[in-house]
Amino acid sequence: MDTLSIAPCGINCATCLAYLRDKNTCSGCWSDNATKRKYCTTCAIKNYIFLSETESQLCCECAKFPCAWIKHIDKRYRAKYNLSLIDNLQQIKSIGLRKFLESESEKWRCSSCGGTICVHRGFCLGCKSANLRGKVNPSVSQ
Repeated sequence: MDTLSIAPCGINCATCLAYLRDKNTCSGCWSDNATKRKYCTTCAIKNYIFLSETESQLCCECAKFPCAWIKHIDKRYRAKYNLSLIDNLQQIKSIGLRKFLESESEKWRCSSCGGTICVHRGFCLGCKSANLRGKVNPSVSQ
């Protein structure tokens, strides 16, 4: 995980299904990867004009944070994946991007094989384990 793996909205691209899968992989929000889904390349949040005025180009630095777009995607991620993007962005703002990435790397590491747990599937795509930091991911319905 590196600084380019954090999308403006607070999603950690390194935990995304499209980033982790073996076929038609995506290189993350900041890449020019032609295999990205159309909704990723046309994302209203990433292409928001005021983000270019921030140093990090993350929503947490925007004067309108949290805007309606962030609230909408945060609500969906909370319901579907037990993850708050607003919390991610607030944590980045309070502890910095590097420390956030360190905590993310530990948080999403599969305790069975050391791979990465997929936020969208709730398990490691490598070994199929749902062990998130030694605990079963609560967002996974078996």
